[in-house]
Amino acid sequence: MPEFLKLFGDALPKRERFSRLAAFWYTDIGPLNEVIHVWPYENASERSRIRADAVKDGSWPPATGELIRSMKAEIFEAMPGSPPFIPSDRGPFFEMSTHVLKPFTLPKMIRHWNEYLSGRDQPQALTGVFASDVGDLNRWVHIWAYRRLEERTAIRSDPIVNPGQPWKEGEVILEEETKILFPAPFSPIR
Repeated sequence: MPEFLKLFGDALPKRERFSRLAAFWYTDIGPLNEVIHVWPYENASERSRIRADAVKDGSWPPATGELIRSMKAEIFEAMPGSPPFIPSDRGPFFEMSTHVLKPFTLPKMIRHWNEYLSGRDQPQALTGVFASDVGDLNRWVHIWAYRRLEERTAIRSDPIVNPGQPWKEGEVILEEETKILFPAPFSPIR
């Protein structure tokens, strides 16, 4: 991982001439040796144009090919209530929870999620809420920032701070996965 992060970080300034990196994390607990990089775009056309321009210019991709076993690209849409992805120093621990939803239940999940957020005493740790648009579909992802892992444990076990999920088991969610992430040294969200 250190070599990958160095190569990516070295190439990043040239790539950011085309568009900004919003966040870059790597897994620490859960599936290991994964990286998640977030690039905001206005739409799919802008994404395609910028990526093509960066490749044509020779600025991208970084020289990490020998270190990669597999790659997966997904496009997510920010959901109502998701804070903007702006540079911040809220971590260094980030929890990324992914829920696979039953098909066609996204509107119900949005309603449940809004209930969940309104019942939480401390939503300031929320970094983002997204639903998949391209790639694996029916995925709901939320990312939370913590200063310490003990803070995450305390929040999750406190019924006043975290009143629990308003959806019933099996109502909208088929599968769940959680990863603990650390920001790369060059990540704007840390």
